[in-house]
Amino acid sequence: MIAATKLLLPDGDLALHERLATALVSAIDNGAFKPGERLPTHRRLAERFGVSIGTVTRAVDALSDRGLVRGEIGRGTFVLDRSAPSDANDIVDLTINAPPPLLGYEALAEAAEIATRRALQLANGGYVDHSGTDAQRSVVAGWLTGTRQTVTADEIVLTNGAQQGIHLAFAALKDRSATIATEGATFPGAIAAAANLGLTMLPVLTDGEGMLPDALDAVLAANHCKIIYTTPVCQNPLGFETGPERRRAIAAVATNHGATIVEDDIYGLYAAKGSLTYKDIAPDNTIFVTSLSKSLTPLVRLGVIVPPRPMRAGIAKRMRAESWGLPPFVAELSVALIETGAATRIAAQLRDEAMARQLMAQQIFNIASLPMPQGAPHIWLPMSPLAAERLARRASEAKVRITPPGATIVGASGIGGVRLCIMAPPARSGLERGLFILAGLLGSEEDVIV
Repeated sequence: MIAATKLLLPDGDLALHERLATALVSAIDNGAFKPGERLPTHRRLAERFGVSIGTVTRAVDALSDRGLVRGEIGRGTFVLDRSAPSDANDIVDLTINAPPPLLGYEALAEAAEIATRRALQLANGGYVDHSGTDAQRSVVAGWLTGTRQTVTADEIVLTNGAQQGIHLAFAALKDRSATIATEGATFPGAIAAAANLGLTMLPVLTDGEGMLPDALDAVLAANHCKIIYTTPVCQNPLGFETGPERRRAIAAVATNHGATIVEDDIYGLYAAKGSLTYKDIAPDNTIFVTSLSKSLTPLVRLGVIVPPRPMRAGIAKRMRAESWGLPPFVAELSVALIETGAATRIAAQLRDEAMARQLMAQQIFNIASLPMPQGAPHIWLPMSPLAAERLARRASEAKVRITPPGATIVGASGIGGVRLCIMAPPARSGLERGLFILAGLLGSEEDVIV
């Protein structure tokens, strides 16, 4: 057992609860807590480490998410047996940019109970406003205002995830432009939405903060382009964040050409360069899109689209034609998760988890610096297009899946590299194994038979 004296936490840049989690993992690995043994109470651990009970709760939750301990109602938290070797034949999938499953049974069950009561009281058996009920939109507007973008309930439309929001935005603008300007590598879902609508994406040169304003100006002028699509936080796949000054410069170029910015803010929870959005800078020329899928869970695909007010009615009309709105129970479940505090709590945990996983990747690949050192859900390894395709093939043979390099490339941009979705494996151990395999492949030459 841990001695009764106060213990010191390891030094580091991680959040306090992550450092406590690291200390508890060390105690488990050193045999201070054996498989099947019950951990001391949260109050006891708080006293021994000199932290708050809330910090202990978050640390123990992190251990539970990693499969190291299991909580039993009324009995306590027990150390799990990890003596059985992991299956080295398991595939490590780094292709899906999904958050690890931090939303537990209790939180989901609590929200589901609330959602069930409300859903059963909806008018017309659930055939309600296809943009979301007033009550649903009010709660979502409050969540968005408190996190990223000040909005009111009558400005937003609830969608089936951000993917539908992007498609609705492009559809609303297609009569104005046959082309969309975007980074030379971008979100495959946006590429698919553009292709479905018969729109052509045009690559714009970028640096470490996003599209170069002069390059954007040239693309818009040469092609009479009136649509700009961008993911300015954790750009997918390149991973950078666009700061306020660059945003202002890009917004000025857009305004000069009469172009509308489709701002995909789905990774807004990871923003570190301030809360300024394109919607703040140019509200009449920006369609803001986000979702709960990346900041909470993909189980509730609640998306939000905030268009300029004159465009809202047309987008709501398209929403009705496509799906008659978000499924009412999903909307109620999402609202309940916001109201119970789960959305706020999980977002904080995801930021901490992303930082820890990114540090792991940085150390394994010996990367000097990353564009978003405070944490991001994916990293980009630049290399030639040929080398990227070769790595993807060899990784697949070694049971590590990575996004096909060509899936994110726009036109003949010449960008090469691979995206690694570091939040995809449920446990860090799986991510670590996959990253070490990739690092080994990068450090070895492929055998060539002649």
